[in-house]
Amino acid sequence: MSGSRFRYGAWRDGPDPLAPPYDVRAAVDEVGERVLGGESLHDALRDLIRRGPRDGRGLDDLRARAQRLRRDALRRGNLDGAVTRARQLLDQALAAERDELRGRGDPFREAVLDNLPRSTSRAVDELSGYDWASAEARGLYQQILAGLRREVVEQRFAGLREALGDPSAEARVAEMIGDLNDLLRRHARGEDTGDAFARFMARHGDFFPERPASVEELIDSLARRAAAAERLLRSLSPQQREELSRLMDQALGGGPLRDRLAELTENLRALRPGLAWGRGERVRGPGDLGYGDAAAALGEIGELDELLDQLSQEHSGATLDDVDVEAVERQLGRDAADDVRRLRELERELRRQGWVTRDEQGLTLSPKALRRLGRTALARVFDDLGGRRRGEHDLRDAGAAGDLTGSSRRWHFGDEQPIDVVRTVGNA
Repeated sequence: MSGSRFRYGAWRDGPDPLAPPYDVRAAVDEVGERVLGGESLHDALRDLIRRGPRDGRGLDDLRARAQRLRRDALRRGNLDGAVTRARQLLDQALAAERDELRGRGDPFREAVLDNLPRSTSRAVDELSGYDWASAEARGLYQQILAGLRREVVEQRFAGLREALGDPSAEARVAEMIGDLNDLLRRHARGEDTGDAFARFMARHGDFFPERPASVEELIDSLARRAAAAERLLRSLSPQQREELSRLMDQALGGGPLRDRLAELTENLRALRPGLAWGRGERVRGPGDLGYGDAAAALGEIGELDELLDQLSQEHSGATLDDVDVEAVERQLGRDAADDVRRLRELERELRRQGWVTRDEQGLTLSPKALRRLGRTALARVFDDLGGRRRGEHDLRDAGAAGDLTGSSRRWHFGDEQPIDVVRTVGNA
């Protein structure tokens, strides 16, 4: 019987469980050094969190990464790729149809093609009842609206890719959105929707692979996606916005799907009004982004903006608990989320061990920490004296601050040498 075999490697599932906890005394000493260097207590405590302790990263590092990712997203590509793609498919369909008509002598069809509007969306609309002579051209034309419809719905619901592959499943999709709107209306009225949410997930859970645990989580996820779609429209020029809106209306058709999606957007907007629903962005790049990719880029930019605000800790009463750790992990990676958790742990330990207190002004040092700061300051003074005898330290100060009078007084913050070591020790 062979023995068990084991493989060893670096820990990869979050913070190192064997790593020692933060040395909170060292953190307090670090704050003390900054205070002795001229910083205020408030600024020194804030900088400890923003810059991080000596052996870790702080919020400023995470903000710099988020800003870099935001700049990258702004250069990802052109947002009107859906309209450009529709134009390309339409041109290919018209070219195939003209090839089929060549030599047939069909003046009616040729006249229809010759008099199409220059607008892509209007041309697609006029061709909705056209009797295509070319099967290839008909297939290309159908791809315009079918592909856009698939992208629009997939952008709103992560689990619909497989469902939309079956045309008969669209009725179930519309039914799911109707049930979802009913659930959100009840939640907005303040009703207890716990049981209703459980029934909804039991019936339609396959549309939500992220498996939200509550109505609030479901709303958060859907609202971020809906806001990104709205921001996409706001980021286009008026002409591009009109073209894309017309194409989307045609793609979703006149059935219940379009109306229920519009109602869902309004419900989500009412439940999450704080999201950046109407703010556009100037996104440019070498390539064209399809509808889904363009909305995803704007969704990332929106979430990064929220993270930058949370990581700045500038608003009154801000704490590390305000930082969305899950959003940090989605955008910045697992190691960044672990950094936030460690900083939270440091702040909790500082409070638990009585080194800091929190009031309406934020974190402040406790009397216990002030006593340690005093001991650190005194140790620093004695280190500067370097163990020399009284009177042996070299004084080169001139003027009122440097003239020796033989008298003494209590030490005040900011005073430098000379110092009466004997009386200082006696007072201690």
